[in-house]
Amino acid sequence: MKLRIATCQFPVDADIRKNLDRVREQMNQAHRLGAHVAHFSEGCLSGYAGVEFQSFADFDWGLLEESTRTIMELARQLRIWVILGSSHRLSNRHNPHNSLYVINPRGELVDRYDKMFCTGAARGLTEDLKHYSPGDHLVTCEINGVKCGLLICHDFRYPELYRGYKRLGAQVILHSYHNGHSKKTTLQRYGNIWGVIVRPTMQAYAANNYVWISANNTTRRESSWASFFVRPDGVITGQLPNHRPGVLISAVDTKAKIYDASAAWRERAMRGIYHSGTLVRDVRSKRRSVL
Repeated sequence: MKLRIATCQFPVDADIRKNLDRVREQMNQAHRLGAHVAHFSEGCLSGYAGVEFQSFADFDWGLLEESTRTIMELARQLRIWVILGSSHRLSNRHNPHNSLYVINPRGELVDRYDKMFCTGAARGLTEDLKHYSPGDHLVTCEINGVKCGLLICHDFRYPELYRGYKRLGAQVILHSYHNGHSKKTTLQRYGNIWGVIVRPTMQAYAANNYVWISANNTTRRESSWASFFVRPDGVITGQLPNHRPGVLISAVDTKAKIYDASAAWRERAMRGIYHSGTLVRDVRSKRRSVL
């Protein structure tokens, strides 16, 4: 099966209306370029709490819902799938979810992925956990016959999630990030660690699990890295320039012959059998402290 993915990036803002304009613009661009799905970054419509704005105390949930419905209607008009980063309101004073909405070409909201690993300390409410409630489920959707899985930003620190999607038969991972709008104090303390580790981590996950990965990011300065796309052998096939809005079109062909080093033994390893071939019974194999 073949799938054309538009990996979209722009400077995410606290202003929902500005974000809406950017999303609509890039949805139209993705449609003109023949994409089946427009993939947007983390919190791209709502903005990112604790970064673009301080808290949800005075957040305009009505405007966010209205803007989301506008995007759903445009998806219907363009007949395109949309993976939309936003915030999902909860009840009983619970913090909202940090979410990806799955919108189909009929303009219907068909599923929602909620970021499972929000950043923060194990005790107390810090970082993401000060603003968001974690989710508890993986989400797949079939787009043009290709099964896609969804993840958000800090989820990439947990390889178990990629293995989980592999078990579900996912062929593509749409991984939305928000690694930007960094404060100078943060960069001085840690350096651009995300710019160093995100690409090679995504390359390793792609090759280890034999999946395509669309990884996007905000372009708000200082952005740690620009959006890119990885094929199942770990090769980055395309990348956008940093700090500039753009749409990267990438083609997935599930029948393409792409090198897969662990094809023979991956499924067995996933069942907990950690060796290739056949084990031998040999006393010299058992005695590990002698020559």
